[in-house]
Amino acid sequence: MADADSSSAATPSATRCGRCQTALTDSERVPAQDRFFCRTCYEILKLQLRTTVASMSENVNYPMALLGAVLGGVAGALVWWGFTVLTKIGLGLIAVGIGFLVGHGAARGAGGKRSAGLQALSVAVGAVSFLVAAYLVNMTFINQELAQQGRPVRVPFPPASLGMFFHVLAANFGVMKLVFLAIVVYEAWIIPRPVKLPA
Repeated sequence: MADADSSSAATPSATRCGRCQTALTDSERVPAQDRFFCRTCYEILKLQLRTTVASMSENVNYPMALLGAVLGGVAGALVWWGFTVLTKIGLGLIAVGIGFLVGHGAARGAGGKRSAGLQALSVAVGAVSFLVAAYLVNMTFINQELAQQGRPVRVPFPPASLGMFFHVLAANFGVMKLVFLAIVVYEAWIIPRPVKLPA
């Protein structure tokens, strides 16, 4: 009885391939997360996965991606500016959402594609959206101050010139604004990044 138990314990348990259901010995099976595959099925699945990942960076619809990124940037800028107008507080932390919305807008506009080109597009739109939103926030505070002083002049939107844009933007563009801009750029970069398979 003891010999029978020891012999059954020494016999390797047969596992079935998760794809073709072939019985596998310990030496034939290839582990993949919580399942096992035969070597042939494993290579087939690996090829299919690589093909799918590669197709995510091909035939990217950049016009639609640009539209999605711009819409995300506009939405993020309006949320930050709207919060400032309603609360009279320029909470820069809200601006971080601009990068999130731009990145997802670019990826969704491109039909779920991911590529280095989408990353560059998303970063450019995210940075411009942040700067425009920062202009709007500063414009709001400057116009409030001008109104309190009883002066009839107002800072317009769109700005009358590029010089005016940078002058208003620089009014309180400190270290924290640079930090928020860096976060926006990072989010816009990381969201549409191409998928990389482990070696």
